[in-house]
Amino acid sequence: MKIAFQMDPILSVDINADSSFRLAEEAQKRGHELFYYTPDKLAFEEGVVTARGHTMTVQRVADRPALLGEEETIPLEHFDVVWLRQDPPFDMHYITSTHLLQRVHPKTLVVNDPFWVRNYPEKLLVLDFPDLTPPTTIARDLQTIKAFKEKHGDIILKPLYGNGGAGVFRLDRSDRNLTSLHELFTGFSREPLIVQKFLPAVTQGDKRVILVDGEPVGAINRVPAQGETRSNMHVGGRPEKIGLTERDKEICAKIGPLLREKGQIFVGIDVIGEYLTEINVTSPTGIQELERFEDRNIAELIWQAIESKREA
Repeated sequence: MKIAFQMDPILSVDINADSSFRLAEEAQKRGHELFYYTPDKLAFEEGVVTARGHTMTVQRVADRPALLGEEETIPLEHFDVVWLRQDPPFDMHYITSTHLLQRVHPKTLVVNDPFWVRNYPEKLLVLDFPDLTPPTTIARDLQTIKAFKEKHGDIILKPLYGNGGAGVFRLDRSDRNLTSLHELFTGFSREPLIVQKFLPAVTQGDKRVILVDGEPVGAINRVPAQGETRSNMHVGGRPEKIGLTERDKEICAKIGPLLREKGQIFVGIDVIGEYLTEINVTSPTGIQELERFEDRNIAELIWQAIESKREA
């Protein structure tokens, strides 16, 4: 097949951690042809959705993970599959990408389905499953957020469309910074904030469970660094091997059918203790860590799911 990757700059990825690189590597191994472009090179040109990018060969060379051909502009309808793998933030640039990609899907299979990526960003889809999630409020209004903190005491405050642990604050019962943080966030952004009851179990780790076409294939545990609340690997979280609990399986059984129905082939959910906190559909990570812990080819499972959909 002809495969296009819409992603952030390929030449700066970590070849031992980046999931997009691993997906491209497995596609190449399976004989597919690769094309790469950055999100800013996506365009709508007089009725045709195009991308200006490069043919690509990936390689496990730290300082040169990809060999790129000459730049060229190609209509996306010429590809069998387009991977939407740009990282958040989930802003209007991201949303516009989903609108343009939706114009070629499903004739060209876009993974994950851009319509539902747009409508199911990380911290919003979980709202459909209140029995699985910790107490949560989404608001821009300070009084609403203050009332939530008064009720629950120890809370996590973060931007609704943030990513990678950026802008995440824990405010315990004695903290006096809520008003100042609200002023800070609302001073430079119009997006709401999300507040959740703090889950002490995060000290034992924030589990990333990977689902392929709605089915769980494994998990890694991300343990916060000493003195840190956030467990994201971008900010020093340590990945550890871990299995799936009965609660994890229950969560996956409840959300899996919806993910499969909406074309979310590669998804990473976050579970702290007994609670689901995020459903990551934009650009989930964790493939390479899980493959090392489990000695399994997770990228192969993802490509098998994609290939079966193209053959259907």
